[in-house]
Order: sequence, then C-alpha cells, then structure tokens
Amino acid sequence: MKLTHEAQTELTRIAVKAGQILHQHGAESRLVEQTTQRIGVALGAQSIELSVSSDAIVITSLFEGNCVTTTRRCYDRGINMQMVCDVLRICVMLEKQLLDAAQVKERLARLKPYKYNRWLVVVMIGFSCASFSHFFGGDWPVYITTFFASAGAMILRQELAHRHHNPFVNFALSAFVATSIASIGVIYQFGDKPQIALAASVLLLVPGFPLINAVSDILKGHISTGIARWVFATMLTISVSIGIVTSMTLTGVSGWLSP
Repeated sequence: MKLTHEAQTELTRIAVKAGQILHQHGAESRLVEQTTQRIGVALGAQSIELSVSSDAIVITSLFEGNCVTTTRRCYDRGINMQMVCDVLRICVMLEKQLLDAAQVKERLARLKPYKYNRWLVVVMIGFSCASFSHFFGGDWPVYITTFFASAGAMILRQELAHRHHNPFVNFALSAFVATSIASIGVIYQFGDKPQIALAASVLLLVPGFPLINAVSDILKGHISTGIARWVFATMLTISVSIGIVTSMTLTGVSGWLSP
C-alpha cells in the first residue's frame, strides 16, 4: 500500500483527534497511546510515535521514511467513559475494515458526550452520600441531613462547572455548602450521631478517578503525566479541606465522628 503525503497527513490528523478525545475525557495515558497507535497503523502508517503530557498530545506518523507531526492541546472535558468507549469501538471497527478513513473521521467528529439529567444526578448523589452515612452508623435524621447537604453541594458544583469556574474554587465552595448544611444537623442535634453527616456529605468531592489515573500512569511509565494528575487531584483535595475548615470555623462546629 502506497501512501501519498496528503493521505499520511490525513491519517495523522484522524489519529491525533482520537487521542485528543480520549485524553480530554479521562482515559489513562497508556490507553491513549495504544489506541492512537492502533488507529494510525490501521489507516496505513508503518508506525505511530507519540508523546502524551498532562494537557497536550504530540503525534508523528512514519511511512517509508516520511514523517508527519502534529500537536493538539487537550482541554479538560470532564470524565466521560461513554466517549472513551465510543472511540475504542471505532478503533475496533477500523481494524476489522468495517470503516474507512473518511468514515472514521466523520464518526469522531459526530461524537457527543452523553449526559444524564442534572436533577437525576443531584438526587442520586444525595442518596449515595446518605447511604454512606447510614453505613457509617447514622440513623434516619442523619440520613436526611446528609441527603440535603450533598444534594445542595452537587447543585452548586453543577452550576459553577456550567459557568466554567476554576475547579479548585468549585470544590472549595461545594465543600463549604455541604458542611454548612450538615452543621445545622449538629447544631440542632438531628439524630443520634449528627457528626456523621459532616463526613458523609462531602464524599461526592473525593477525586477518586484522577487519583486512580495518576497511579496508573506512574506505574505504566508515564511519570510526568502521572505526577501532574496527582498534583491536580491533591489540589482538589486541599480545596475541599479549605471549604470544610472554613465552614466549621464560621459555624463553630468541629470534629467528625469516626465511623
């Protein structure tokens, strides 16, 4: 198979687009690397070399000594495994020769992240955090307090994210709201162990996925990207702590009851 320079440039753009989508929606660096290489080779390149950083991807396609290199900035679009799975599905279909380059390009361009109804998310977050409070030993008044505290924090988090506020400010303010609402239960002694609500209501703000990706990247050799993700997750945790401590200072409520 003979590739023209134009065809090689086109396959490079398609491959880097796939990698960019994966990177922007929370895929680990190793998955970004493997999928981009698979797509490039399936489109006709002899090999694909790429570098993945915390906010960009650089890719070079090689064919008979000819190199085409391109770079894409990767802005954070939020964690969305549906987008990751859709790209992987396109990759598999391409490898099975069910799609050609034009169809792959079209499908990648048409990908849209599926999002649940925001109020459904708020309710389910409320129930999940409230269930943790029950698991920790809280009674029904604590369960209800946790539900409203975490749901209120989720509403604020959604609103701030929709307006593209800094994520650190978002997490700090959301933690402040959750702790402030839960503090009402402590002040008025709602339930047998109202302090449980203070801990359970902020569990929605735990940056678990970024921490998992950070560890995965470090273990798989992407040290710089893993450290960058670890620092980001650590800063989110510090922001949550600032919101919690500020609320406790203003309300005069202090101390979590260990589960």
